[in-house]
Amino acid sequence: MVQSHLNYLYNFKKIKEELISINKKETNLLVVTKNQTVDKIKELIKVGHCDFAENRVQEAMEKWSEIIKYNNNINLHLIGRLQSNKAKDAFSLFSFIHTLDNEKLANKFSDIEKNVKKKVKFFIQVNIGDENQKSGIKIDLLKDFVNLCKYDLKLDVIGLMCIPPKDLDPEIFFNKMRFLSLENNLKELSMGMSLDYKSAIKCGSTFVRIGSSIFN
Repeated sequence: MVQSHLNYLYNFKKIKEELISINKKETNLLVVTKNQTVDKIKELIKVGHCDFAENRVQEAMEKWSEIIKYNNNINLHLIGRLQSNKAKDAFSLFSFIHTLDNEKLANKFSDIEKNVKKKVKFFIQVNIGDENQKSGIKIDLLKDFVNLCKYDLKLDVIGLMCIPPKDLDPEIFFNKMRFLSLENNLKELSMGMSLDYKSAIKCGSTFVRIGSSIFN
């Protein structure tokens, strides 16, 4: 138990140092806490980490609702697929949503924001590999969707997010994302996970989503 405790904190520190060495402007490390215990989360908060990510709204609410009450500097990021019927719960809990990918969901968030003071920051998920089984806006529809979200619905869209196809060189897709972010005048890029975060950072990622390399 003690060894496991030391391992994940050691892995966390090592990855933080790697990110700085690759990109002198420190990249935002999102520690993915899917299936992790509250005790481990609290230990990472104790060492000063503030950015965490979850895949599912229900699991996040069960783990994080109480933690956030006593740690108001925490930024919680939703990185999993989101159904519109969960939008209200997601909006109340998360500071960043990385998986905005359809007009119905965008309209739902716009309606929610009209009645509250809170503003969530959004990433638009791009189906960068044009894969039928994956969520995300198709590249040829992206510009219109960005304009709808930013200018018509007044959502705070700060960047783009992607999950590249498996078994192909991720840098090809990360570089496409960098071009799309410039084309759409968006500063942030959410790309790179445990297996490919180094490539993602070299291609301009500003948020990497890492779980297994820390906790395994």
